[in-house]
Amino acid sequence: MPKKPTPADAELLLKLYDLRREAESRKARNWWLVDFWPDNADDVMKVAQAMGTPENNWLRQVAGYWELAASLVVHGTVNETLFLEPAFSGEMFLIFAKLHPFLQDVREKMQNPRMLANVEKVIKKSKAGQERLKAVEQRLAARRKQMKEGAARK
Repeated sequence: MPKKPTPADAELLLKLYDLRREAESRKARNWWLVDFWPDNADDVMKVAQAMGTPENNWLRQVAGYWELAASLVVHGTVNETLFLEPAFSGEMFLIFAKLHPFLQDVREKMQNPRMLANVEKVIKKSKAGQERLKAVEQRLAARRKQMKEGAARK
């Protein structure tokens, strides 16, 4: 049975949330949410291999942030139920959903078998997490379709 959330859990989550408000972090998060729509592992690799570019930095910054945050849950440092509140972890589900269909291929190409492993563990640990991931993936698929239809009309 998971431990009951404590004031210390809440304090840690608020500190983690505050880190997301830093100016460069906001740019990185905006890039992930608005501009980064990989269709396959090669799209991710183009960014991952473009060392020194803002996009490469942003790819690593946001993925690293969520991997670190998820590791706190995996190791029992922060309450899982509180962490998985949509108001806190919605972005984590979105970035994972963008990579999930080809994550194994990305891991192989990057020679990093643990890329987003803690995020994956937290999301897939519960039925609720798996259902939420599926719902996010469905919303992303609808958005991709909408974006492609809009581009085709131009």
